[in-house]
Amino acid sequence: MGAPITLYVDSLFLSPYAMSVYVALTEKQLSFEVRPIDLAAGEQRMQPFQCRALTSRVPALTHADFNLTESSVIAEYLDEAFPPPKHAALYPSDLRERARARQLQAWLRSDLAALRQERPTETVFYGVAGEPLSDAAHAAAAKLIHVADHLIGVGQTTLFDAWSIADTDLAVMLKRLSLDDLPDTLRDYADAQWQRPAVQKWLEHNAAAR
Repeated sequence: MGAPITLYVDSLFLSPYAMSVYVALTEKQLSFEVRPIDLAAGEQRMQPFQCRALTSRVPALTHADFNLTESSVIAEYLDEAFPPPKHAALYPSDLRERARARQLQAWLRSDLAALRQERPTETVFYGVAGEPLSDAAHAAAAKLIHVADHLIGVGQTTLFDAWSIADTDLAVMLKRLSLDDLPDTLRDYADAQWQRPAVQKWLEHNAAAR
């Protein structure tokens, strides 16, 4: 047996970033324990979690005596700690495709704030309809669709020849527009990602936490 792995997630299983790491661990077929953190109660600012999460955020990963936060960094760590071919790759082997995947992850986490605010993950996981998008959120949605249209063609179910963790992140963002106008090509892509067994396992946790 290898060193134990623990993934700390929000207790409602609503964080898209916790989902991203959960999917990464599951795709790599690693054994890990999930520990929910009650964000509403401020547990992320309490001990012992604060000792394990330098930035007091979820997701947080503990691997043996090493603790790490920030989802995209955790994914990169896992891909290096548990490399292919023994474990599934989370990023493309091609240098430029790998850079593109990381670029997309960084962008999805740092831009489109109005869209994330007006179409939170309750929209994604609970199907909660929001108010009509504001001008700022419309602009963010248009930007998202422009980028995704550039990367995803008709019938395409992954960004690259093989799946990468960036597919999960992009699908979650597109799913924020599932009750709005979303081009069929992008809707089909996001729906295909939603059927991956690793994603379905996260959705089971999400349903149980309601």
